[in-house]
Amino acid sequence: MCEYCGCQALETIDELTQEHDEVVRLISHLRPARRVGGAAGMAEVAREIAKVLGPHTEVEERGLFPALAGEFPDQIAALEAEHRHIEAVLAEAAGGATPSDPAWPDRLMAAMATLRDHILKEQDGVFPAALAHLGVEEWLAVEAARAEAGSTLSRPAARPGPA
Repeated sequence: MCEYCGCQALETIDELTQEHDEVVRLISHLRPARRVGGAAGMAEVAREIAKVLGPHTEVEERGLFPALAGEFPDQIAALEAEHRHIEAVLAEAAGGATPSDPAWPDRLMAAMATLRDHILKEQDGVFPAALAHLGVEEWLAVEAARAEAGSTLSRPAARPGPA
């Protein structure tokens, strides 16, 4: 997605961006899943999306957002509210369940449209703002949140330091 501000040079932001890319890729599977498997197929994709978003959201809300909330309280509150909404719709498919509500597929598609817009807000607003405003201590807190949350994406092996 975005590459104009240089924030992806930071491993933390690069990893969050890779997770965004994976979520967008998974969202693209929803329409075909609906055609082929109906709500059950969509629920399967929803669980994959939730699996990526779980640790991703934890890193944002325990590391990145608190560091920016003092400077941008309304924007961070709105992003957190969007997280809750998206999580609630995805949670209906948790545990292998296929939601029985006939309106769920449409609600899922609407929540995923919100998620796509949300991702753009983070990549075009939050990540560049973090690059400009966060100090070393805040970045360490974000890294600590990542270490605790983990990631569903494979991480490259640690590179050896200079000899």
